[in-house]
Amino acid sequence: MNIIVVGSGGREHTICWKLAQSSLVDKIIVVPGNGGTALETKCVNVNPKECDYIAEGENPYVAIAKHEACRMAVIGPEDPLAEGLADEFWKADIPCVGPKKAGAQLEASKDLSKNFMKKYGVACAASETFVNKDAACEYIKSHGAPVVVKADGLAAGKGVVVAATVDEALAAVEDLMNSGRVGDAGKKLVIEDYLEGVEISVLAAVSVTPEFAVSGNATIKAFQPARDHKRLNDGAKGPNTGGMGAVSPLDDVTPAIMAQFSKDILEPTLNGLIKEKYDYRGFIFFGVMLTKNGPKLLEYNVRLGDPETQAVLPLMDFDLAALCTSILNGSLKNFELKWKKGYQVAPVVVSGGYPGSYKKGCEITFNHQILDASGAKIFVAGAVSGRRGGDMLTSGGRVLASSAFGSTFKEAWAKAYQGLSAVKFEGSFYRKDIGMPGAAESGKL
Repeated sequence: MNIIVVGSGGREHTICWKLAQSSLVDKIIVVPGNGGTALETKCVNVNPKECDYIAEGENPYVAIAKHEACRMAVIGPEDPLAEGLADEFWKADIPCVGPKKAGAQLEASKDLSKNFMKKYGVACAASETFVNKDAACEYIKSHGAPVVVKADGLAAGKGVVVAATVDEALAAVEDLMNSGRVGDAGKKLVIEDYLEGVEISVLAAVSVTPEFAVSGNATIKAFQPARDHKRLNDGAKGPNTGGMGAVSPLDDVTPAIMAQFSKDILEPTLNGLIKEKYDYRGFIFFGVMLTKNGPKLLEYNVRLGDPETQAVLPLMDFDLAALCTSILNGSLKNFELKWKKGYQVAPVVVSGGYPGSYKKGCEITFNHQILDASGAKIFVAGAVSGRRGGDMLTSGGRVLASSAFGSTFKEAWAKAYQGLSAVKFEGSFYRKDIGMPGAAESGKL
């Protein structure tokens, strides 16, 4: 079959790379894609602005999918999901991996998400929601710090402030509500109790519809846990970013911890999706803090995490297209998730100045001899094809990840960093401790 994949980041490159390995897949249409997807087998990047067959007022993604005779859609990023793109694909009789608009609000609105958690008994931090700045500030003064201040809406990872002091929390309220930095996303704020512990990410496949619930086939299946490294600098120092690298699986996450996660977070979430009668066929991301009182949910994302995808998908010892099919047709419950026995390490290289302002259009060079010797796979995020076809130019803050497998963590780590050493561009920067003890933020202030 032909598949359309929506998105242009490292997550989407990884999805396309994995889908291309499937004998079920003939062609992958990537809209708009990036410099990495342009080089993958079976993949073709399509820019909607260059498609003269899209009628005025027609959804460009649906038009491209129809034109290319796609029999499945996979939506990578959160924005098109929150805007209802999955609904549009289904209306056009194109089965879509990605929740419909109603379910996608679990990420698009922090307030809705917290209410969902409370309603269905999902283990999480206590919180309050505010639309009035003065009321939010009074709450902080009486509650004290530390607290976490979150913009309600989608803010591209820039809407969460962990405030160690009352003054920091008050400044965060002012910034998110009044500065315009996160736009309308900051008009409503969620202020929640600070949780101390170690953070993990659990990605999962979701197959829930009212019909599947009646037949007993509604299910969520968790993948192996991963860990993102959000701080810019080694030792979990510096500002928060969209993610400086990921590793999977995690030696500090025991089967007992995962069993408690399932009981306290995953199962109540599944119950809530069923009770709310959501049509949620896609992926979900559980951001989890491992506290002394057990796993607590920090947030839902209604898609695969980035850069966690670059560490988790290469460990899949099964066909991703077959998994997607099982999600859509209600057979996920019987789909066996098999994992390679080993580790995947995926450090990210970013543009100089990130997460602040940075230069674009820098030429990226690859030493293919070193890269081939490392065995690492480069997953491109913020880079586009260059003028000469073979090279690439930077186009974003997080430029690419070097993802490598090893039978031990040490082997995977060495291969990933050997691969990263083969990549050069002006101002490039990366952390040198991804996956190492203490490298991820521990949740201590």
